[in-house]
Amino acid sequence: MIDLRLLREDPETVRASQRARGEDPALVDALLEADAARRAAVATADNLRAEHKAMGKLVGKASKEERPALLAQAQEMSVKVKEAEAAQHAADADLDAAHRAIPNVVQEGAPAGGEDDFIVLETVGTPREFDFTPKDHLELGESLGLIDMERGAKVSGARFYFLTGYGALLQLGLLQLAAQKATANGFTMMIPPVLVRPEVMAGTGFLGQHSAEVYHLAEDDLYLVGTSEVPLAGYHADEILDLSGGAKRYAGWSSCFRREAGSYGKDTRGIIRVHQFDKVEMFVYTTPEQADAEHRRLLDWEKEMLAAIDVPYRVIDVAAGDLGTSAARKFDCEGWVPTQGTYRELTSTSNCTTFQARRLAVRYRDENGKPQIAATLNGTLATTRWIVAILENHQQADGSVRVPAALVPFVGTEVLAPRG
Repeated sequence: MIDLRLLREDPETVRASQRARGEDPALVDALLEADAARRAAVATADNLRAEHKAMGKLVGKASKEERPALLAQAQEMSVKVKEAEAAQHAADADLDAAHRAIPNVVQEGAPAGGEDDFIVLETVGTPREFDFTPKDHLELGESLGLIDMERGAKVSGARFYFLTGYGALLQLGLLQLAAQKATANGFTMMIPPVLVRPEVMAGTGFLGQHSAEVYHLAEDDLYLVGTSEVPLAGYHADEILDLSGGAKRYAGWSSCFRREAGSYGKDTRGIIRVHQFDKVEMFVYTTPEQADAEHRRLLDWEKEMLAAIDVPYRVIDVAAGDLGTSAARKFDCEGWVPTQGTYRELTSTSNCTTFQARRLAVRYRDENGKPQIAATLNGTLATTRWIVAILENHQQADGSVRVPAALVPFVGTEVLAPRG
């Protein structure tokens, strides 16, 4: 949730953020009204409670003749207190609903607009010129015995798949390389739960605009995570962290689940857009003052991983209208996909400032020992989709695929050759 102090002191900044996202700025005024109404309700209830308490003291000191009238007044006052407390609870609920309707305030410098309004910050590598007609990742994956979409659909339905043989080893190698990279840079490796409680899913901002993407197990009231960002964000919920020694960095290795509810007809071929995939996700708790610098560090670690798989990519500054609810700024690294003639997202890193931590009550103590809201950030270090870029960019004329040198120790071969 956004900082209500910012809302009260500078509502125009929040309205500008809403406009940059393509969201309704009137929601800001609704939140201001709810905030004012709640504060008024609290003041009314506090005043009535004080009056009721004072009247109770008068009753205790009253004479026998005065007491009946004072008791009657006290009973009337008690009814008013209960009504005021009910009004306060209703105002609390209204404020919470209005507060949760506002996404994070977009960071200054992020481009305004929608999905196509990103800014390219950097292009690394040059797309390869093929002297043969390149195959797409699915044709390569099937001919090399790496991917089985047909049996995935037979077992689980559309957008499911099996990674087989070296395909499985390729993914495991990617994730293991990411785990080594994370550990070397001070991250604590985690294998988190992939089912979380509603308050954790809501706390990370995935039950608002993105709720249609989330799998819900109604009987258990649990949600399957679409990223290990969710359980890692909940890991320190309702805690006060010691950040005096620097940021707390975690890397979660998990399977991830997305309904892809709004993607009918998009990327139906292969493993670009699927319901289940694996990922190593970086997650950081830090102070708000250090969040921007940490965001750049996460991006640098993502770029190091992409260099290890040797594919051309570009870094984009994602436009405000394409940010998730919790993100104030997001940088994506998009890998070149030869058969599509375009770049596709391989990594994403978001600075969520204090938005998630405020919802989840994650705090730290400042230099004066006073609890303050922490900042959270996340970033992809490797995921299943990378296999698409590896296969297509490293294919050879005979239908084989060269394995990037960094992955050879994990995969166990330098070349993936067609099955005989």
